[in-house]
Amino acid sequence: MYSFLVWFLPSMAIWWVASSFMEWSLHRFVMHKPLGFFDYPFKAHAVVHHQIFKADHTYHLINEKDKRTIPMAWWNGPVLIVLASIPVMPIAFLLNNWWVYIGAATGTAVYYSVYEYIHWCMHLPKERRLEMSWLFRRLNGHHLLHHRYMHKNFNVVFPFPDLLLGTLVVRAKTRFAQAKGPSIPDVQPHEDAVNVPQMAH
Repeated sequence: MYSFLVWFLPSMAIWWVASSFMEWSLHRFVMHKPLGFFDYPFKAHAVVHHQIFKADHTYHLINEKDKRTIPMAWWNGPVLIVLASIPVMPIAFLLNNWWVYIGAATGTAVYYSVYEYIHWCMHLPKERRLEMSWLFRRLNGHHLLHHRYMHKNFNVVFPFPDLLLGTLVVRAKTRFAQAKGPSIPDVQPHEDAVNVPQMAH
């Protein structure tokens, strides 16, 4: 119990936050830019996923055959969990305490699982209890704006890196025909921002 409380839980919490930065980095630099010959993530995400799911009514699944493009490939999860927890191995070795590694791997696994589930719910809404929550609606609006502005709002689960690294957008810059639904907030510009009179030159 001591090792669980002192090593596992803190390591899990720290790596949950670290996973949000990994999500931001992968999303920005790998999934939205071809990485040399390794362009599979770019094609699967920026080319295919964003071509099907835009910020208008197509944000929600229309064609059943496109359902497969919502989640990542089945093998992405295990690979990302292993890669994310590799930096913890030397620490666990030096401390001679593998609860540190298990906690980090668990933190990343939970983060990835939450990512996949809420991303699924965003594009395939069923009025689930989760979708009616305030937090989900905020995250859904955040992600909707990513589909409007592909180089903003890279986080899906925990947008702290977006805030810290300058890629956060909370409202659209101009009005657009956004997706509608009980789990999607209004992300249009504030009326007062839209109706500001232009200064005469």
